[in-house]
Amino acid sequence: MSKLLTARMTADYDGPLVIFIIGMRINRALKVHKWLPVIRAMGPMIAELTPCQGFLGWQPMLAGLRTVTLIQYWRDFDSLETYARARDKRHWPAWAAFNKAVGTDGTVGIFHETYVVAPAGHEAIYVNMPPFGLGRVGNLVPAEGRRSEARERMKQAGTAPDA
Repeated sequence: MSKLLTARMTADYDGPLVIFIIGMRINRALKVHKWLPVIRAMGPMIAELTPCQGFLGWQPMLAGLRTVTLIQYWRDFDSLETYARARDKRHWPAWAAFNKAVGTDGTVGIFHETYVVAPAGHEAIYVNMPPFGLGRVGNLVPAEGRRSEARERMKQAGTAPDA
């Protein structure tokens, strides 16, 4: 378990960033043979990703009792797409297996959202948290002085409305 940081912290990450939210929702709980393979496929995919492929890290989250979500951080969209389409990596066969076994039968839902964030186009705050999200991927620094307020963090980045 990561150490709890009681100070106000912010994420210090420079450069472009892609935030990829991916997950699954169990729609029919009794159809374990349909949704369990989907859950089992994600771990090996995460295990094979490395920073040299543009993958920066990930953060798991639950969205209710039936929905598992992973927030992934990537250096750029090309790296994400290259991984997703690579026939010799785990994603492509898992996607093909899902379409064959589940398809559109309604037993398990899958989703993803992709956000391309311009360099310095983000801000974050963490209080009483272990390293989390972008703070786990980038560097955590104290949210003091010019970093103490969201608008000021965005101004520093040149992305606040009145910057």
